[in-house]
Amino acid sequence: MAELPHGKRQLTCIILVAGHSSVLESELEMEGGKKPKALLPVMGRHGQESTILDLWWDDLKERRQFSSVYLVTNADKYKYYERWATARDFPIDNIINDGSTTHAGRLGAVADFALACKVKGITDDVMVVSGDMLTSEDFDLNGVIRFFQQHEGDLSTYYNMKPDESISTRGMVEVDPRSRRITRFAEKPTAWSSRLASVVLYCFRNETLSLVRQYLAEHKSVDERSFGYFMQWLVPRAPVYGMKLPADFRLIGPETTKKEYLQVAKNISTVKKSESPVQITRRAYARVGLMGNPSDGFNGKTISLSIGNFWSEVTIRSSEKLRLMPHPLNDPQEFGGLSDLFFISKKEGYVGGLRLMQATCKKFYEYCTSLGVALPKRNFTLRYDTNIPRQVGLAGSSCIVTASLRALMDFYGLTDADIPKERQPQLVLDVESEELFITAGLQDRVVQTYQGLVYMDFAKELLEAKGHGNYEHLDMDLVPPNLFLLYLREPSDSGRIHANVKDRWRAGDSEVVEGMKQFGRYTDQAREALLRKDHATFGKLMDANFELRRKLYSDAAVGHGNLRMVALGRKYGAHMKFPGSGGAVVGLMPDPSKFEELQLEAQSNGIVFTRIIPKGSVAQARM
Repeated sequence: MAELPHGKRQLTCIILVAGHSSVLESELEMEGGKKPKALLPVMGRHGQESTILDLWWDDLKERRQFSSVYLVTNADKYKYYERWATARDFPIDNIINDGSTTHAGRLGAVADFALACKVKGITDDVMVVSGDMLTSEDFDLNGVIRFFQQHEGDLSTYYNMKPDESISTRGMVEVDPRSRRITRFAEKPTAWSSRLASVVLYCFRNETLSLVRQYLAEHKSVDERSFGYFMQWLVPRAPVYGMKLPADFRLIGPETTKKEYLQVAKNISTVKKSESPVQITRRAYARVGLMGNPSDGFNGKTISLSIGNFWSEVTIRSSEKLRLMPHPLNDPQEFGGLSDLFFISKKEGYVGGLRLMQATCKKFYEYCTSLGVALPKRNFTLRYDTNIPRQVGLAGSSCIVTASLRALMDFYGLTDADIPKERQPQLVLDVESEELFITAGLQDRVVQTYQGLVYMDFAKELLEAKGHGNYEHLDMDLVPPNLFLLYLREPSDSGRIHANVKDRWRAGDSEVVEGMKQFGRYTDQAREALLRKDHATFGKLMDANFELRRKLYSDAAVGHGNLRMVALGRKYGAHMKFPGSGGAVVGLMPDPSKFEELQLEAQSNGIVFTRIIPKGSVAQARM
């Protein structure tokens, strides 16, 4: 095997193929074709006929994480595997014969595992797999290994059982959704609270091998020496974490018939063909912060609204190679000349949405691994489009990331059960803050995930206890009428508005700390005003929100252009505040007859006027 990367603990793999009897093997023997289950034919890579064991070996031998791979079989089938090893460049010395020749004389899977560890003197961490489990070629073992190495504990993989499968035939698990630790394990129970079934693909720390020996000393019956019963015993005694396997993972159990096997093998070999080409388009919408911002970054409270005027759209399509497509306007790579490059760079800046999609893909893979979700190896082409004006504080960056996340989740068949909805905003924020160093808070990502009119509480105790805030949908009928936007045709960088307030807040500056609490009080008052449909009070709170922000951040940080737009709106009797971090202002107009005059004056001064179209909430933003 290849040399291991520096700093990684050694990992050995043991493949178990020592089972004796099954319905499938008996049927094959009656037809004159006696053959172990692991050596049954299945369609492999590039459409070539292969065997179940070939698929495992092809994947394992490519992994630099393994110091060695061993195969444990029995005396009855040893010759079959010896012949296989000779043809597949598998070291014959790495085949371990447990000496059993009948089902009655079997050792049991845990005893076979312990035998291999003892005979080969294994002192590494160990992955153990059943060599007769069938999975498609796009199963990615890297994610399983990465998840195991990130946790100080053992690993049990699991999958969502299909409706026709019985819990009394599987080892069943319960998994804590936050820690990913398995809280309960039961071998073939008659009743269970979940449909999560374990399979024989485990990773054990070297320290756990002594517990294996203890278990065998305490359990002499071969019927108790299956991995299901061992895991049931182990879970209360040692930390065991759970990782979900892709939906196209199939088990070839002892009761599987030839007919059932042929159907499963056919489904596995055609899964890509039946799903290809997949094309999915997902859209996320811009938002306006109606109250409380910018306190979302300071454990405050906000109310925010999705707007249908502006959106970002991401399309994902299955492809042979993974490609991220630049946007012709936002990610220019060709220019008419040096003066053209100068003008575009000066006006648009140097970064578009391409880096946002790339960072989302990277963080998505990393996040799924940390959550214990194994992704299949499926490549795609990702492209985006957006009509959100740049640098006006309407959350254009997070909109692209949110739409990308939705597209990736749907492409890989993940739901809110895999990545809980309340955790998705933090994932979007992590893409921007950790990968791209964009200063931001949770408000934008929450409202773009939930969509609609959303009240948010980001209290520190909530974030620490639950990992997220409290998010409440408010009825869209409560949205104040006659909302509008003014934004600069030639804006500056919206991020400058944050000034040094964050540093002052961290240092406990009393003015900033009290100011952020006041934003929260405004938000609660605004929520009550909305529930009463008291738009006059809501408007006054919008004005108060802006003036408090102006006081905390200073006119220099707020910016001359933003102050000019606020003054223009107020000239016509509108209540004004920032919808985000600058470059645009949101207004509430008590007298809509003033809109025409406002629009004319705005446009004559280089300011764009837009009436807001509220966008209601849906379970998933779709085209």
